[in-house]
Amino acid sequence: MAKLTILDTNVSYYSQKDEDYICLTDMARYRDSERVDYIIQNWMRNRNTIEFLGLWEQLNNSDFKSIEFDGFRNQAGLNSFALTPKLWVEKTNAVGIVSKKGRYGGTYAHKDIAFEFASWLSVEFKLYLIKEFQRLKDEEQRQLGWDIKRNLVKINYRIHTDAIKEHLVPESVTPAHANMVYASEADILNVALFGMTAAEWRRDNSDKDGNVRDYATAAQLVCLSNLENLNALFIKDGLSQGERLARLNAIAIHQMTLLTADAGIKRLESSKK
Repeated sequence: MAKLTILDTNVSYYSQKDEDYICLTDMARYRDSERVDYIIQNWMRNRNTIEFLGLWEQLNNSDFKSIEFDGFRNQAGLNSFALTPKLWVEKTNAVGIVSKKGRYGGTYAHKDIAFEFASWLSVEFKLYLIKEFQRLKDEEQRQLGWDIKRNLVKINYRIHTDAIKEHLVPESVTPAHANMVYASEADILNVALFGMTAAEWRRDNSDKDGNVRDYATAAQLVCLSNLENLNALFIKDGLSQGERLARLNAIAIHQMTLLTADAGIKRLESSKK
């Protein structure tokens, strides 16, 4: 369960089927932390709220019970009218509001509805909520893009290791010997690009988790992806490790010179930070 911090108020939210739901219970604490249920119910008895909820469901929910909705709409605004999120969902089969139990329990609403509730609470709160929510979604997209690039390197490494297995590993090789070949090939790329083996990096960076590639820049990851493909081709051409290392190092120097000056790579680097 992710959290937003809006004007010193922690607000939970979650995603389901590519839709985001924000906790109205947490949002209500901005107004009065002792009477959150009352605040939500007071908002729901408002005629404008009922109209908004009904229209949203009609647009997004084919199973919405319009007849029951009309009954609530006719009563909205009367002094005797009261409506809870649970009753609304049970009677109308609504999907825009969800009641959850447990550790992260409370009343959640689709972001469209949550933003409407925020307007009723406070215009200032709504603006900060939208801004912070959009910032986190943008951050998620940037992280997704970075993960895709990281996975691209992993896929290319699979191509790379398949080439090693086909052209360098004898048919009767032991598993231990095969692993040594794989590790040696990985270190050829590490030395060509980073100037050190994986073991040397771990020795010099004992205070860090992961490996040298986890701390690579965007330019280095792009270059590494290219080197892995080229090394697979060099292996198929029968070049020795020494020849491949010399070629890969020269290519890495050339590509890194170009990539570090590339404006697109610089933008990617700034988004990673």
